[in-house]
Amino acid sequence: MYGKGVRPANAAEAGKTAGAWKNDTAALRTRLQAGMNAALELEQAEKSKVGAMGYCFGGFSALELARSGADVKGVISFHGSLRSATPDDAKNIKGKVLVLHGADDDFESVAIINKEMKDAGVDYELDLYGHTVHAFTNPKAGNDPSKGVAYSAQADKRSWQRMEDFFAEIFK
Repeated sequence: MYGKGVRPANAAEAGKTAGAWKNDTAALRTRLQAGMNAALELEQAEKSKVGAMGYCFGGFSALELARSGADVKGVISFHGSLRSATPDDAKNIKGKVLVLHGADDDFESVAIINKEMKDAGVDYELDLYGHTVHAFTNPKAGNDPSKGVAYSAQADKRSWQRMEDFFAEIFK
């Protein structure tokens, strides 16, 4: 996603690199659409069953792909950044949206995306996992929620099941 050979070595570098893309919505969406187009050119691609999902910056990117008006049946964000520089673009969303988020992870942005999706008439769900912070699906995040990132086996398992159910629903 970041470009050929661009591989952040640590969280600080990843944040800086992702931040640059978050600040250039048009370029991000162009890159996301190009990736989707490349995937759809693959022989095994089912063009009528297109969805996107991602974790953290990938979750943010899945939401931005939907906001761009891409022809996707649905998108899922796992503990992604939820704020958009262009929230009015939610009116472009064609598919369903599923947000899987820790209840203790930037709760203010949950209220913002709730209003954004509701105002745009999007078919969406916000699943919040109690006592859960950012990076809840990553065992390498540690187990100390006071740091703002921590693994939660329960939220990880529940969110994965929710993803499977969502994809079964939109691709039936």
